[in-house]
Amino acid sequence: MTAAAPARHDWLAFYVLCAGVLMIVLDTTIVNVALPSIKADLGFSETALAWVVNAYMLTYGGCLLLAGRLGDLLGHRRVFLIGLAAFTLASLACGLAQSQLMLVAARAAQGLGGAVVSAVALSLIMDLFTGPADRARAMGIYGFVCAGGGSIGVLLGGLLTSTLSWHWIFLVNLPIGIAVALATLRLVPGARKPFEGRLDVAGAASVTLALTLAIYAVVNGNEAGWTSPATLGVLAGALALLALFVTVESRVRSPLIPLGLFRHRNLSMASLIGVLWCAAMFAWFFLSALYMQQVLGYDPFRVGLAFLPANLVMAVCSVSLSARLVMRFGIRRPLAAGLAMAAIGLALFARAPLDGRFATDVLPAMMLLGLGAGIAFNPVLLAAMGDVAPDQSGLASGVVNTAFMMGGALGLAVLASLAAATTNALDGAGASTLAALNGGYHRAFLAGAGAAAVAALVGGLLLRPQAPGHAAVDATAP
Repeated sequence: MTAAAPARHDWLAFYVLCAGVLMIVLDTTIVNVALPSIKADLGFSETALAWVVNAYMLTYGGCLLLAGRLGDLLGHRRVFLIGLAAFTLASLACGLAQSQLMLVAARAAQGLGGAVVSAVALSLIMDLFTGPADRARAMGIYGFVCAGGGSIGVLLGGLLTSTLSWHWIFLVNLPIGIAVALATLRLVPGARKPFEGRLDVAGAASVTLALTLAIYAVVNGNEAGWTSPATLGVLAGALALLALFVTVESRVRSPLIPLGLFRHRNLSMASLIGVLWCAAMFAWFFLSALYMQQVLGYDPFRVGLAFLPANLVMAVCSVSLSARLVMRFGIRRPLAAGLAMAAIGLALFARAPLDGRFATDVLPAMMLLGLGAGIAFNPVLLAAMGDVAPDQSGLASGVVNTAFMMGGALGLAVLASLAAATTNALDGAGASTLAALNGGYHRAFLAGAGAAAVAALVGGLLLRPQAPGHAAVDATAP
């Protein structure tokens, strides 16, 4: 086997890892369609129902960095299997839940397992391929799984909830998780490496708690109020813990995150792009789904079908076009072009009318967003992983995944607040209910378009240039 021509075995291992990641990605959105059924069955209030989603986000976002570092120390395959087992068992608990407390606790456990799987899967994939063309192709497929899996989750969630029950959106993970675990043991190579150094317990505790508090403040900000003492107090606590973490990392012998890691310019810029990009992606995914449901009157299954053309375009671009563009032009120009297309797509949604038609008011924006996401996601991942040593790849993966998670959570909270405030203002000015609602979505879509445009500028101007053909292979160098 050569670097330029990986064995068929390696591609099978890659598809197994993608299946594990897809299960995690699906679970972030598949539950949204089932929330009304869960509320009616278990008697959730509106406030308590949010914790079915928030419990997952808290543990997932809070534990990504710790999970990535554990993968570097204990071995990526071993930690991947531990996370997969935790996620699968938690899915069983969710599916069998008969009380609010059991479901919320199981969702928190799901988030923990999902964080572990997400943090190390990218490192395992990077280890499988060293040739530039194969690595670019693999990153394109992985990017489609991450970017397109969410909208697939809406379609699958609507199908399972309407034909069976909400329990099956969780129980369906059992056969998938077991199959992925068995295939991982058989196909994915495991590096038998000893535990190197000590785990930075103080650093792990401070950064995990800081991220958890920050996400809690973001997801609870709309309800408690962004300027309320509760929200400001939690944010202050998160910042204090983050300052403590930086102090600890600068003094301990074996830090959880060597601060010098952020001297890698492309990792830092890719993380910034990830925050802005995920804010824009959440504007697309959640707000366009709300527009189609609340304004156009689509049912959940029809909303899922509406995303299908964009997913198909994203798949084609991620698997073939994006890799070719990276090989020919490097990572900067494809990244900037893809994000610019996404910004234009969101701007088109910002003019969608009350009586919008799918063919003229939804499909063109969807196609641009699918094209942009399919082209841009591959270069973002390659930029993030391209400068770090192999023994820090899990940590780098955790950093960029945390950036994605924080950007998505913050973007959703800010854009939802912006949409709600605009809707309230228009309603107070005498606009009809639908017109006020659509006006709020328009304002939020414009903000998402602005985030994508800024991300395009950062990618085009601030990423370190890489020669075409080398962008996909640089991650093999220490």
